[in-house]
Amino acid sequence: MLNNKNIAAAIIVASLAASAAAQTVVEPSDPALNYVGRIVKTNPESYKFSYPGTLVEAAFDATGLKLHCKPGSGYFMVQVDEGEPFKVAFRGEKDSLVQVATALPRGRHTLRAMYCVEGYEYLPEFRGLILDGDGRLLTPPALPSRKIEFIGNSITCGYGSESTDPHEHFSFETENHYIGYAQICARALNAQAQIVARSGIGIYRNYAGPKTGNPKDNMPAQYPYTLYNDQSEKWDFAQYRPDVVCINLGTNDLSSKGYDVKLLREGYKNFLATVRRNNPDAKIVFLCGSMLTDDILEIARKTLDDVVAEANKAGDKEVYRFDFTPQNGDLMYGADFHPSRWQHEKMGAELTAFLRSLMGWF
Repeated sequence: MLNNKNIAAAIIVASLAASAAAQTVVEPSDPALNYVGRIVKTNPESYKFSYPGTLVEAAFDATGLKLHCKPGSGYFMVQVDEGEPFKVAFRGEKDSLVQVATALPRGRHTLRAMYCVEGYEYLPEFRGLILDGDGRLLTPPALPSRKIEFIGNSITCGYGSESTDPHEHFSFETENHYIGYAQICARALNAQAQIVARSGIGIYRNYAGPKTGNPKDNMPAQYPYTLYNDQSEKWDFAQYRPDVVCINLGTNDLSSKGYDVKLLREGYKNFLATVRRNNPDAKIVFLCGSMLTDDILEIARKTLDDVVAEANKAGDKEVYRFDFTPQNGDLMYGADFHPSRWQHEKMGAELTAFLRSLMGWF
């Protein structure tokens, strides 16, 4: 028979167990969550996306927080409050929850979780947040009013940026878009950044593709859709109106033998028309990446110069050019001779200075 002391102890144990088990589930459709990126939201319990840089932001009052994703969704860079960003992974078959904050004091906290790899293989899905105890969401911080869209290839994706061995081949473990030039630039300018990028993709011809091009899966073929290699939903361009669009394509078109400069030029012109039609008020900047050298670099630059000059002459005065400094190894190389994280820092600083002047973003 239980005495009063035993009863009290049992009550305390039960209370502690209930408290430990308590949690607050936040669905991805909760209006207190901020998003940046191309996201399929047809299922309110599980949001799909493909491109690196897809971002979820929240403010919350809780002692701890977990990210909830489809198992095997890949890698995120997470920042809690003003702490150092860190990388988390959803890799296991049942790996759907990752604790990203614990032992926090009660009060206002912020979360930024950015998908930092390409999602064409992982097919990531965000399924919400789990707040410890009786935690709750608060009004999120306002997203920056400035908006950039980056359209690109492996350089924009951050391919190999965590590697220091140029002879190492691609792996998702060493890809990190968060430390790449696009996000460095966006953070410096206090701007949102929407990304449409895929390694190996070209303006008319993907890496090592036929001379006649890859019309079914090059960037112009992918750009109209929300997800990469998925035509189930067309992207609604009214959802995100960038102030400036930065297009960093052409490296793959020219990186292997068998390219056609005439087709490359036509590809640029046609894609410019598409981007302009969907973003009538944006400035458009054609970038020349840092991986091309010598004669190939000159071909790329001249082709872009001609396309921009023709557009300006035809009346579109808001099309521009920018060249990154070609890499030479003094800042090391990432995997497969892609830009290292230090090269990305240099690229980010270069582009930041250019856009700051172009846009008047001081």
